[in-house]
Amino acid sequence: MSAPRIRVLSDAVINKIAAGEVVDRPASVVKELVENSLDAGATRIEVEVVAGGRVLVAVSDDGEGMTRDDALLCLERHATSKIREVEDIDRIATLGFRGEALAAIAAVSRMTLQTARRGETGGTEIVVNGGRMLDVRDVGVPPGTRVAVRNLFFNVPARRRFLRSEQTELTQVRQVLVPYVFARPEVGCRFVSDDREMFRVPPGGTLEDRLAVLYGQPAVDALRRAEARKGAVWVRGLVGVPQASRGDRSEIFLFVNRRPATAAVLQHGLSEAYQTLLPRGRHPVVFLFVDLPPEEVDVNVHPTKKEVRFRCPGDVRDALIEAVRGALELPARSAARPEGAAVPPPPPEEWSRPVLSIPDLPPARVFAYPRWSPAPSQPTTAATPTSLNGGPGPVGASSTEAVRSPWAWCRVVGQVGGLFVVLEMEDGLALMDPHAAHERVLFDRLMRAAEGPAASQPLLMPVTAALRPRDAELVREHLAALQEMGFGVAEFGTDTFVLDAMPVALGPAAPANLLAEIATGLETGGARGGTGRWIRERIASAACRAAVKARDILKIEEIERLVVELAQTDMPYTCPHGRPTLLHFSFGELNRKFGRA
Repeated sequence: MSAPRIRVLSDAVINKIAAGEVVDRPASVVKELVENSLDAGATRIEVEVVAGGRVLVAVSDDGEGMTRDDALLCLERHATSKIREVEDIDRIATLGFRGEALAAIAAVSRMTLQTARRGETGGTEIVVNGGRMLDVRDVGVPPGTRVAVRNLFFNVPARRRFLRSEQTELTQVRQVLVPYVFARPEVGCRFVSDDREMFRVPPGGTLEDRLAVLYGQPAVDALRRAEARKGAVWVRGLVGVPQASRGDRSEIFLFVNRRPATAAVLQHGLSEAYQTLLPRGRHPVVFLFVDLPPEEVDVNVHPTKKEVRFRCPGDVRDALIEAVRGALELPARSAARPEGAAVPPPPPEEWSRPVLSIPDLPPARVFAYPRWSPAPSQPTTAATPTSLNGGPGPVGASSTEAVRSPWAWCRVVGQVGGLFVVLEMEDGLALMDPHAAHERVLFDRLMRAAEGPAASQPLLMPVTAALRPRDAELVREHLAALQEMGFGVAEFGTDTFVLDAMPVALGPAAPANLLAEIATGLETGGARGGTGRWIRERIASAACRAAVKARDILKIEEIERLVVELAQTDMPYTCPHGRPTLLHFSFGELNRKFGRA
């Protein structure tokens, strides 16, 4: 008979397979150990990493600690103090409950555990090497627990090769740790990397206090308090105004019963709440806590416990939408005009502004594939430039090659809704979004400036910008390209940069938001980010988004200047991010809609 093909795996192999489900990088170790510390009732936690966690990850706390017997048991798989019966899984109130983390970590590292119970004079130290216990002894240590994990994946070379650079792994550690700092303001936390303190937050205070320490006070000022209840669901926290949106989801922090987690229904609720407030590709800044009875949520969905399910997802969605919209409703109204106030009609002279003629365009500039253009019976001819307030005049070129603009002439009728501009032109009318148009104008200015000597405008006072570690890494990588485009930017300490000059093309931009926008734009590039032209495009696109005008009432002279500048861009019909700048309605279309022959 042939030998059996199916075999029972050894404990060593089983432990390494199980470890791969829980621990895939140093950040996973930090997550599991910090959750254990919080479940142990810690009021202070210290996280220390060396070489991004590849050499050392250590988490110390002042929690309740363990006895010698409990310390030995906690290293066994599926050994836990957090559940007893199968029914307990339906009402989990702790962060951890599987009893896998310490055994999984010990199986793929050299780990030392020191622990002591509160009120006892001595403690216990256990040394484990690749899942094999080497030493157990009595030691004198302060109350609480310290777990030091060295040489992660030293015995799993394949997994170790998949670790990224030290800076990338450090960024991942920080991103895992920060949500717990926000979720538990009553717990103090200190984060140290390579003997350098990254941040320290004392116990107590509020979520706003922690945000101010980690992100700065301006980030807090852009947030609004949110709260709503629906049945047993209570949603509360802070939500960002639309102007504070980002190009990625890195600042969407969601907590379920103070556990960093997410669910499809939460993401859908956020999208619906911000649907009319953010353009495509923009994401809100939110810090929202969803609290409900433990039996109403299932956290036993994935080994990492990142995703949860709700018994009544409709109530969760409705409460989240109500909380967000309630928080943004009053500020949004006051930013435009007081609620109930009538829209003031334009002054009589604005109804009768003279027709706006477009000045000469550069000889080589031809608008390719325009949506609409002068009719063939109205060829462009040479003409002298006209003033903004001059009478009608043709679009001209100084060469025999015809130059097309989006219109032969146009007249600014006025601004409606505090935003859209109505333009009359030779074959109909158009609605212009001045902010999308302004982005296009700024983008073209920056790209033209990047092709020649960069023109910079010194700032009256240098501005410092503290970035997230990931954003700082991207800006640091592309400093040369930024400086070539006229940005006076240099490193100024850990993840902090100083701006002392801006490209003239940007005008009065907001330097504090500029570098974060540029970093987000560069990050979404993927493999295309290697070409110099593409990098400049990403920088220009992000920079013009940061410099675009806020929602304000424009003077008629500002609108006229914007119309002229938009006509001279390479692609006047969309902003650099793909949104339309103009919506055109021909006279024929209007006649049909009004039933005119």
